[in-house]
Amino acid sequence: MEYLDLGPVRNVCGTVMLPGSKSISNRVLLLAALADGETQIRDVLDSDDTRCMCEALRALGVSCVADGDRALRVHGVGGAFPVKSAELFLGNAGTAYRPLTAVLALAGGNYRLTGVARMYERPIGDLVDALRELGADIGYLGKSGYPPLEIRPAALRPGGCVSVRGNVSSQYLTALLLALPLTGVGATIQVIGDLISKPYIDITLNAMRRFGVAVERDGWSMFRIPADARYRSPGVVFVEGDASSASYFLAAGAISGLTGGGPVRVEGVGRASIQGDVKFADALRAMGARIELGDNWIEAGAGAEAVRTRRLHAIDADLNHIPDAAMTIAVVALYADGTSTLRNIGSWRVKETDRIAAMATELRKLGAQVDEGPDWIRITPPARLQPATVDTYDDHRMAMCFSLAALGGITVRIHDPGCVAKTFPDYFKELARLTPSSPGLGS
Repeated sequence: MEYLDLGPVRNVCGTVMLPGSKSISNRVLLLAALADGETQIRDVLDSDDTRCMCEALRALGVSCVADGDRALRVHGVGGAFPVKSAELFLGNAGTAYRPLTAVLALAGGNYRLTGVARMYERPIGDLVDALRELGADIGYLGKSGYPPLEIRPAALRPGGCVSVRGNVSSQYLTALLLALPLTGVGATIQVIGDLISKPYIDITLNAMRRFGVAVERDGWSMFRIPADARYRSPGVVFVEGDASSASYFLAAGAISGLTGGGPVRVEGVGRASIQGDVKFADALRAMGARIELGDNWIEAGAGAEAVRTRRLHAIDADLNHIPDAAMTIAVVALYADGTSTLRNIGSWRVKETDRIAAMATELRKLGAQVDEGPDWIRITPPARLQPATVDTYDDHRMAMCFSLAALGGITVRIHDPGCVAKTFPDYFKELARLTPSSPGLGS
């Protein structure tokens, strides 16, 4: 098995230019494909997930070509894909699989949507049920409620009100929001129960506005698609840096500051960002980090008290609004002065892996005492971290999170470091650039 040995690392300092946001990149790629006109997408993320989206769009007859450094040019199809029969492999890219399911259910063609084994364990039944309310003909090729899927032509009943549960994944609502303007007759979406990960819906609504579709909403329970909705290219779209990826470097700046290192600055997101995960900086500040922000940058180091005690503060917080970046807080908790509890993170269970179970298992290897529940995790740090070999479960965020353990004066072996290609292929190179000595790669 390929592995990467990290640490011990004592000093992390410098500036990182973030890769483009995965969430924004895949939304914009799909909207550009569906729009009237041609769109140049600048600073788009180049990763496994965005490649899955691009390859699927090309298979559906969309021209999507490189246009200089970190840019793509997409020729929109005006709402109707030319190819009416295709099999699309979408890996483990939820930001591609869920929206394409909804869009293709309204496209009048025959499509099979496949992926990796883990994708077949990630529920999609709530989205399928909502699409069936509209008359969509979607069949399960394996276990009911889960991918892979077969989509067949159907007599649709667009318009009216469609309902979807909001407490499993916000991607179901995102998928419906992105797809329903294609009907041209308007629609209302009612969210049943509490909606999780609301900032990701804000990203969706913002992207739709860029392409000319303004959605009205009543709180977080009712969303109205106008009857005259039609996607139109804005010409050029810039993709923000990835706020979730920023969390690892900001955490490294705060942790390294406990022993005289830091600060670390990330460029590409800041106070003007549309991504909810910039709120990670608030959680880090609550733990005793020193945070400074500009419109397009954030810098983190250790606060004065943390430097004096060489410990950050423990935290007890509802982190439902930053589910991806909350994983970073779980590892930062190893450097806290007591027990930290992360609450309302049930969506971790249906991500790239069961992240609550995986996080608990790997934190225990480092010596932490960990308790877990259906939607929470509680972490008590050890007096001293233990060297460990960390399994990553083919989950990019597990690999990046646990790289931070090497800042605790120990060596950490990361299994399958290449899994970071899902969102940040150069993550370990960037981390090495901020440290006095580069980590070594073994196999």
